[in-house]
Amino acid sequence: MGSPQLPDPVITLTGFAHALRANGVAADATRLAGAIEALTHVDPLDAAQVYWAGRLTLCAEPDDLPRYDAVFDAWFRDRLPSAGAPRSQPKGGQVLQLRPAAGDGTDRTAEQPEEQLPTAASDAEVLRHRDVAGLTDEERQEINLLVALLAPRLGTLRSRRRHPGGRERIDVSRTVRGMLRDGGEPAKLARLRRRPKPRRLVLLLDVSGSMSPYADVLLRFAHAAVRVAPSRTEVFTVGTRLTRITRQLRQRDPEQALAAAGTAIPDWSGGTRLGEGLQAFLDLWGQRGTARRAVVVLASDGWERGDATLLGEQMARLARLAHRVVWVNPHRGKDGFAPVTAGMAAALPHLDELLAGHTLDALHTLADVIAHA
Repeated sequence: MGSPQLPDPVITLTGFAHALRANGVAADATRLAGAIEALTHVDPLDAAQVYWAGRLTLCAEPDDLPRYDAVFDAWFRDRLPSAGAPRSQPKGGQVLQLRPAAGDGTDRTAEQPEEQLPTAASDAEVLRHRDVAGLTDEERQEINLLVALLAPRLGTLRSRRRHPGGRERIDVSRTVRGMLRDGGEPAKLARLRRRPKPRRLVLLLDVSGSMSPYADVLLRFAHAAVRVAPSRTEVFTVGTRLTRITRQLRQRDPEQALAAAGTAIPDWSGGTRLGEGLQAFLDLWGQRGTARRAVVVLASDGWERGDATLLGEQMARLARLAHRVVWVNPHRGKDGFAPVTAGMAAALPHLDELLAGHTLDALHTLADVIAHA
């Protein structure tokens, strides 16, 4: 029999946090992110280390401790080697019993496959491939937690400024100063190099009525991106007008950030005028440097009610400014999709990538494209 292994920490701890919340422990998305980060610094097969990593990050008050102990025992039983961790005893009995307790003379290990995941963890994996438009409220809560952990990283570009080091170019002034210090004798050549810096990310999100089933999860993706690189990420919504919501999304809590963004968006679930919105972005922001050498992501189904010719012209302008232009269409991953709407047909010649955006797995792909652009 092989040694026990802990499954994907994101999936396992998301299910564990869900069980904790069901029992009154405040294991929200922020605390869950801290638990996953803490798990990278401990041995994930050591029950004591996993226990303390979760307890120190997922619990908010002393009353959470007995609930945490009960859920931990039920959730990780038979998943980790026994550790004899000095845990406090639950008050008033266990709060949750996910599986039958051991000690009745039955070999539970023999009854269950060694690599079987807890039910909630398996459900989290299934949800990765479900269309978010068809999720229940409870399933959306789980997806929201997972989207908050995406944290799309930005790629890098070579800055124009040079810094000491490397082998790219001789630093004449530093070399001469070194020779003067040595009495004019030849010295080691000082050199310069270009320091890489993060690329800028711009998100343009369609919040029209046809995009309403996907707008919430796309805004949560934008919030995760802003949280990772607040000074290098800009977010705008496009409906019947252009609205900048970067400042609202800089709030740490996702729910507060989305509530603030919703208040700032005047055309939520309205019409779609992508061409006019994109022209406003390029006139007010793009030409001033926001889109230059940036990765620009447009999330829309392409149902353009305005002039499609104008949209094509503005997409050509954007393609000349940006490093890469990525279009996210929630219908891209569905059977029978074809880019035949007026907006998609006008934009298609100017795109570097056309991606799906209807599932959590599709958003993972988008995060990878951003990171490697």
